[in-house]
Amino acid sequence: MTGTAPPRRGPRPLLLHLTFAMLRSSISFAGSANWKPASPGLNLDAAVAAEAAFLRGIRAWRAHPWRRDLPDPPVVWTERGARLLDYGGAGPVVLFVPSLINRWTVLDLMSGHSMVRWLAASGVHPLLLDWGPPEPDFSLTDYIAGRLTRALSAAATQGDAGRAILAGYCMGGTFATAVAAARPDLVRALILLAAPWDFHAGGGDLPRRIAAGAVSWPKAGGLDVVPVDWLQTLFAVADPDAIAAKFRRFRAMAQNSEAARLFVAIEDWLNDGVALGGSVARECLRDWYGANLPMAGAWRIAGLAIDPTGIAMPTLAAVPDRDRIVPPDSALALARLLPGATLLRPGGGHVGMMAGRGAPDALWAPVRDWILAHGAAPGRPRRPRRGDMALS
Repeated sequence: MTGTAPPRRGPRPLLLHLTFAMLRSSISFAGSANWKPASPGLNLDAAVAAEAAFLRGIRAWRAHPWRRDLPDPPVVWTERGARLLDYGGAGPVVLFVPSLINRWTVLDLMSGHSMVRWLAASGVHPLLLDWGPPEPDFSLTDYIAGRLTRALSAAATQGDAGRAILAGYCMGGTFATAVAAARPDLVRALILLAAPWDFHAGGGDLPRRIAAGAVSWPKAGGLDVVPVDWLQTLFAVADPDAIAAKFRRFRAMAQNSEAARLFVAIEDWLNDGVALGGSVARECLRDWYGANLPMAGAWRIAGLAIDPTGIAMPTLAAVPDRDRIVPPDSALALARLLPGATLLRPGGGHVGMMAGRGAPDALWAPVRDWILAHGAAPGRPRRPRRGDMALS
């Protein structure tokens, strides 16, 4: 890495997290007016110490010397700011598709915690899509039937019989499902990693709150773009204590340890999110979280209703059991709709499954084994039919 790394400015949205901390301290202080030695569950000193540890954890993260320094692999396809990164390796070609709102680096996080580099050294040929900067004028159809399908077409030229395995993480898995349903001539097999489908699963009022905010953001710099902090706020309010708890844990770590460096790497990634174009954000928030169109069988891309029950190719669905971002029931709903899908239940959460200390055993090795078993499946690809998504 060259030059001076930019200062860390999170955790985003910082003002919201500091406000939560202030409110927690204020509530504890107010309750102390009626405190008695026998009062259960109320300890003002402990509450104040906890918030102080949270702030010290933020300062420690901001000052930590670790910075991501992995070199980018060769670029084999570009489109405006988007890139297709080729990690090499001899084996089945797999195109990995990350979410639009978090960068691709979660799959290539740091030395020893890079899923794609591990796979490249283990008999697989991974390629990774970098979506690039937000496209304010793009719709979901532009991204899925357009950019992703063109990137897949480029990746498939390196695969067996002009097809590649398609692997999507989080929102990228929802996108990959649409492409697999519409363009099986390009996809040999499908891998879904914590891919949401039933957006009303898990209960609670988060879907309603998200859908209600679909038109509430201001234009940023005159463009119809949803800022990262606005997106982060939607999920932060669902569990306001989670950020404080994890920074308190970080403050207690030995700061030169591998665990501390991994925490910093993940937190840097989380705080390096990407804004969303307004059109895409409205489609996702209104049609997914509001109307739950994918689960209702009414989600359309390029005019085609996306029906997972018609996906006949081999499919692997990994659903982590402690996912706070994509409730397990949301991803399990998609796995159940896919004919004959193999279900993998790795331990860990949404990010830990991908890059945590247990990821190589819990996810990477089972995915590698499944790829090697299905990467050269026999059979001729079906030709596109009338009504399939066009390669636009």
